[in-house]
Amino acid sequence: MSGVSAEEATLVKFFLGPWLIGSCLELVLMGVLGCQFINYYNWYPNDGRGLPIAVAILCLLNVLKSAECFATLWIFLINHFGDIQYDLQLSATGWWDTANPLMVPNFQLSLAHVAILDFYVQCYFCTRLWAVSQRWWVVMPIFILFVFALVSMVLGTFYIATLQEQQVTNWFAAHLGSVFAGDVILSMTTAYFLMQTEKSVMSKQTAQLIRSLIRLTFQTATPAAIVAMFNLIFSQMYRTNRPLLGYFEIAFNQVLPKVYAISMMYTLNARRAISARASGSRNESSSDGPSLGGRVPRRHPSGDVELGRIEVATQNETTRHVDVTDMFASTHSIEDSKGTFSNPDQEIYGASAQKAGRGSS
Repeated sequence: MSGVSAEEATLVKFFLGPWLIGSCLELVLMGVLGCQFINYYNWYPNDGRGLPIAVAILCLLNVLKSAECFATLWIFLINHFGDIQYDLQLSATGWWDTANPLMVPNFQLSLAHVAILDFYVQCYFCTRLWAVSQRWWVVMPIFILFVFALVSMVLGTFYIATLQEQQVTNWFAAHLGSVFAGDVILSMTTAYFLMQTEKSVMSKQTAQLIRSLIRLTFQTATPAAIVAMFNLIFSQMYRTNRPLLGYFEIAFNQVLPKVYAISMMYTLNARRAISARASGSRNESSSDGPSLGGRVPRRHPSGDVELGRIEVATQNETTRHVDVTDMFASTHSIEDSKGTFSNPDQEIYGASAQKAGRGSS
């Protein structure tokens, strides 16, 4: 690189390289998210007001994050191309960088933007855990951990502005460590309560659906936890004898909020596939013969391939409806869920599980 010293060339690779790679991946994932947003509004037009508004806010936050990434690349690589010292200084003083951490733990604005996005999705999964467990003392410690992570990033961005590197490293470690620990605890706790529910149901169809939800819990939690783990590892490289490796955390920091958002949207959109599998299980079970107790399951005239009403015979030969919506939004307790699976495409607020005894008319 002509006109650039060996030291500056190294800084270009380790500083601008992760920015470029992370921002490109972030923009690609924004395309994935865009498809998920469109699918959600096409597939679930009957959801209540809460979820569509939450998805719209998530979409807005992610569009702003992608705009911040694009603006940063433009400033670094176009407006100040080749001026690595300016870029390094800007990373601690520019508004776009300050916003990034609060959205994807990075530098200032950029850091702020990241942390906010992460916290937003974490709140959704906390409400999901509340719907599954109905125990505030289970959800509250995890929620407090995520609040601490957000506050840690706010403090970290403050110390970035004041150029207190040691404090920045400490608070970033607190933030990323809390995020990683919270994600793991949240996933394990959600899976535990789902497994407890699985043990209490008699229907094979219902048990199969709950197992699908357990798999979904780990599928959506694992990517974010892995990215957060690598983010934590590289953010602490500044303390070692190879501090340049610490810049690698920039790339992971850029994509972390997108991974969180994709996890949330994947969870919401998975209802369609779970519904289809449930309908297939019911039809196969019905064709084999009568259900438990010698009663033939009632057919519904709806031609949906969605979950609809899957009737489950329990030991006392009473049919119950299990509402899978409980496990995607905080509208029901898991105790109600043990009884029924109703249409997941409809948000049913405040309704408890209803017993529907079969009449022999």
